[in-house]
Formats: sequence, C-alpha cells, structure tokens
Amino acid sequence: MVRKVYSSEFRADAVALYRSDPAHTISQIARDLGIQAETLRKWNRTAAGGAPGASGRGTEIGETTTPEELRARIAALEAELAAARKDNATLAMERDILRKATKFFASEMTW
Repeated sequence: MVRKVYSSEFRADAVALYRSDPAHTISQIARDLGIQAETLRKWNRTAAGGAPGASGRGTEIGETTTPEELRARIAALEAELAAARKDNATLAMERDILRKATKFFASEMTW
C-alpha cells in the first residue's frame, strides 16, 4: 500500500476543523476528509504538544489552569448567564404583550 503524504496546511486545517466544534468526533472528521481516524488523532496530539491525554480542544480544565483563571472563567460565565436570563425575561414579556394585542384586535374584527 502506498503511503500518502499530506501537506502541513491540510493537517492544520483538519485539526482546526476537529477543534472547532465539540460535537465533532475524530472518526466523523476523518471519514469526511478521507483519512484514517488514527492519523487525525496523531496530528491532533502533535498539535496539542503531545501531552498524554491532551485532546487539544481547549475545553478541558488542564493541570496548568490556575485558580485565578478558573474564578475569572466562572465569573464570565455567570455574567453571560445573567445577561441571557435578562434577555429571556424581556422576550417573554414582549411575547405576552403581542399575544394580548392579537387577542384584542381579533375580537374587534368580529362584528
């Protein structure tokens, strides 16, 4: 069997595609690109620095994460959650107003 040689750009793009979405699996990406899953795993490990157990996705909390970074990350997530809850409340209020207005105008139209 002839061994294929892939360009470094192709390798980087494949790893970036894998890391772009946590819902993607290595086997899905490899199948889509026409390469072996183990090849993509090796490229990903190499790009992640070759650390044992490193996936390179950036979503896991590694040993190098400091408590200050974790606190900052939690604070950012809490602020984002508060903003989302505020937006949700605003949208629910607007929806209720539109429902009432629809009922009002629908009752006026019946003569």
